[in-house]
Amino acid sequence: MRVSRRGDVDPFIVMVILELAAELEATGRHVIHMEIGQPGTSAPQAARDLLTTAMEESALGYTPSLGLPALRDRIARQYGDWYGVDLDPARVIVTSGSSGGFLLAFTSLFDPGDRVGIANPGYPAYRQIFKAQALETVLLETELQDGFQPRADQIAAARLAGLLVASPANPTGTMLDKPSLAALIEAAEAEGTAFISDEIYHGLHYSERAVSALEISDDVYVINSFSKYYSMTGWRVGWMVVPPDHVERVEKLAQHMFICAPHASQVAALGAMDAREELEANRATYARNRDIVRDGLRRAGITRFSPPDGGFYVYADISHLGEDSLTLARALLDEEGVAVTPGHDFDPHRGGATWRLSYAASTEDVTEGMARIARFAARRA
Repeated sequence: MRVSRRGDVDPFIVMVILELAAELEATGRHVIHMEIGQPGTSAPQAARDLLTTAMEESALGYTPSLGLPALRDRIARQYGDWYGVDLDPARVIVTSGSSGGFLLAFTSLFDPGDRVGIANPGYPAYRQIFKAQALETVLLETELQDGFQPRADQIAAARLAGLLVASPANPTGTMLDKPSLAALIEAAEAEGTAFISDEIYHGLHYSERAVSALEISDDVYVINSFSKYYSMTGWRVGWMVVPPDHVERVEKLAQHMFICAPHASQVAALGAMDAREELEANRATYARNRDIVRDGLRRAGITRFSPPDGGFYVYADISHLGEDSLTLARALLDEEGVAVTPGHDFDPHRGGATWRLSYAASTEDVTEGMARIARFAARRA
C-alpha cells in the first residue's frame, strides 16, 4: 500500500535505550533510569479521590470539546494566582495532553510548507510533528552561554511563519527571563510570526519562577500539561490558551480531531490543581535531585552544561569522553547499569557530543546513578 512522505518521521532514540535497559533488568541487573522524562510519583491523591467519586456518580461520557467548564475556570484562576494575569476562562481549551495542543495549534496557525522555528537543541517531537504536517522546521542554533535559548536577533533573518519557544526547556531545563521572552515575542510580532509558548514544565522551578507569555501579550498561543508538575503523564490531559478570536477555530478543529479530552482525566486534573502541598513536596525532591546531579557531574569531570532553572533535566557535553553519545550511553548502561538519553534526539547536528540526564527519579536512585557515572567517567579520563 502507498504511504506518505509526511509519515516518514525519525525514531525516538531514547526508545533504544529503554529497550536495552529492559533487557538488562530482565537478567536481574538494577538499572538506574535517568533517561525517562516523567515524574516518578503518582497522580496526586486528591485527583484519584475525586475521580473515584465521579466514577460512582457518572458515566463519564463526552464533555464539551473545549473541556469541562469547571476545569477551564480553575485553570484560568491559576493564571491569576501564579502570574497575576486576569484570564478569561473562555480562552482556555482542554486538550489530550500537550501533544493534542501542539497538533491543534500547528493546524490552526500554519499551512503546508510554512517555516516554523525552534531552538536547537530542542524537544524532538516538535520536528517530527512539523514533518507530519508538511511544515518546514527551522533550527535556531543556540549556545551554552545563552542557556541554549534562541535570541531575538535571530528571528528577522529566519523568515518564519511561526516560532515555538519552551521555557523551561527540554532537554536543557533552562528558562527565559521576562525581558528575554518579551524580546522574542516583540521580534516575532514585528515579522508577523505566530508565537507559541510551551510552558509544560511550569511549576517546576528552583529559584525564580517561570514567566508565562501571557504576562507579556494576549496575541500568543500557550500550551501546558498536567504531565510534569502534576505527575499525570499517562492521563493525557493538558490545556492551551489562545487569543479570543482564535477560540472558535480551535474548537472546531478539536471537535473533529479529538471530540474532547478524556473525561476521567479532566476530573482528575481538577482535583490535582488543589493538591498544592503534595505537589510542592515533589518539587522539593526534584530540587534536591538537581543539586545532586549538578555536583555529581562536576565531580565526574563533566562540567560543560547550562545549570537547569526548571524542569528535571540536565543537558551535558560529554565529548571529552571520546566517543559518540549513543555509543557511550550503551557502554554506561552495560558497565554501570545507568540509562541516559543520547543527545541525537535533541540536536541532529551536535547531539553526538551530549547526554540528557533526568533527575525525576527517587533521590536514592539519583544519588547512586551519579556515583556510577563518576566511576564510568573516571575509567575514560
